[in-house]
Amino acid sequence: MAIVAGADFGTLSVRVSIVDSERGRLGSGVAEYPLHRKRDDPDYATQSHADHMRALAEATRKALAASKVSGASVEALAIDTTGSSVIPVGENLEPLDDYYLWCDHRAWKEAALITETAHRENLPAIDWCGGVYSSEWGFAKLLHWLRHNPEKRSRFVTALEHCDMAAATLCGIRDPENISRSICSMGHKWMWNASLGGLPSEEFLTSVDPLLAGVRAKLGGHYAASDQIAGHLSPVWAAILHLRPGIPIPTGAFDAHWDAVAAGVRAGDVVNVVGTSTCIIAIAASTRLIPGVCGVVEGSVHPKMAGIEAGLSATGDIFDAIATRAGTTVAALSEGLKTYRAGQTGLLRLTWDNGDRTVLVNPELGGITLGWKLTHTAQEELFAAIEGTAFHTRVILERMEEHGCPIERVINGGGIPQKNETLNRVYANVLNKPVLVPETEITSLGSAIFAFLAAGTFKTVEQAQAALCPRHRVIEPNPKAARIYGELYGLYRELYFAFGALNSAPAAIGKVLPSLRRIAAEARAQEARA
Repeated sequence: MAIVAGADFGTLSVRVSIVDSERGRLGSGVAEYPLHRKRDDPDYATQSHADHMRALAEATRKALAASKVSGASVEALAIDTTGSSVIPVGENLEPLDDYYLWCDHRAWKEAALITETAHRENLPAIDWCGGVYSSEWGFAKLLHWLRHNPEKRSRFVTALEHCDMAAATLCGIRDPENISRSICSMGHKWMWNASLGGLPSEEFLTSVDPLLAGVRAKLGGHYAASDQIAGHLSPVWAAILHLRPGIPIPTGAFDAHWDAVAAGVRAGDVVNVVGTSTCIIAIAASTRLIPGVCGVVEGSVHPKMAGIEAGLSATGDIFDAIATRAGTTVAALSEGLKTYRAGQTGLLRLTWDNGDRTVLVNPELGGITLGWKLTHTAQEELFAAIEGTAFHTRVILERMEEHGCPIERVINGGGIPQKNETLNRVYANVLNKPVLVPETEITSLGSAIFAFLAAGTFKTVEQAQAALCPRHRVIEPNPKAARIYGELYGLYRELYFAFGALNSAPAAIGKVLPSLRRIAAEARAQEARA
């Protein structure tokens, strides 16, 4: 028997769980931190390193109290975070600014420049991140910071992903060369590829912008998967967290990747980690290119397999925005949705409210809703948004299957599927596949799994999953709803590429609104007969 702590940094809060290798989760603690937005700049999203670490301490103390165990009995601590959440630092890893949070899109011009330069110079690494570099990713954010902070450039020592910065801080590491850099974060967001020699060359980076001169050399340290130790908890942070000094901390990773592990992912699975955004995670025995998918990286999810990441830039954020505009909550709007039928609203929603992460990789897109009538309600808009995120997910899964990534099981992980059964039902019907949902909350359980590996309690990921992952309940598709969604998906897919692709061919879309009206009328007639 062993006890570890697993920490999960989300967009608005950190959850720490104390987990026993035999009894499972003993207790958890949650602490929030602010997300800084600007009304005049919708692309702006930052957070403070100090706020993150304060919240980690608060959540850890709450978790220890809830679990009724002594911090001295905790044998390892592991941390996952959002990403790409990037912080520039100076000497001794002191922050020079706040994090560019994952959902900060100010660097869209820099991302477009990186993409254009990579294709002009035939950079192989661009193909491994879907062919388009995103404004959500590391080099774009760092270049944006360098361009807009000339007075701080001379103090710049390196840039770090949140998961690596948190681990280095806890271990008391101050020298960039001693940092453990997650190949999860660096592979998916910084074009690091072991088979291509690591990061893109100095020549390529300076051809993008001379401000990137020397940056490659500054991104040093040890590049490692999460079965490797980043360091050991320093006495200072041990006292703050009420844990034992010297316990191992493994190399971190992104929250969605470890959530997939906690959801029981295996080869042939895809896990939709549905929260503020959606990350779609799969693992495979071998690596292969998938156009438009934002990363295929060896060892990024499972240390011994290739990790595949795709996703939606906004999911829960869209639901929250709809509720906020209506002066209510998602929970209140969701009451009654279980009676909604496929297509009954007459609305078709392209959920690009925060841009498109996959497969178009275009941050300049915006949400589109077709079929509005004067009588439509916020509740109907919410249902259409759920359908829209499911349709978008189907686009992504089809792209993965078209390029050699077979999908045998679909698992809905993340926080929203635990509390929104309508979403699970719609996804099963839209995908026309059974959807598996973990029976219990999995947030921070993935961190605990890698903490157990660091402590030596389990020898493999699979061994830890067998002991700790919850069972799944299964939502089967409804054949009638699946047929209706099959027709709606055809319309959605045509509009998705017609509106979203920069060089789309002319599309005959005159049939869309009449089709939506007909399908809605048929759904209402079925309801009346029921």
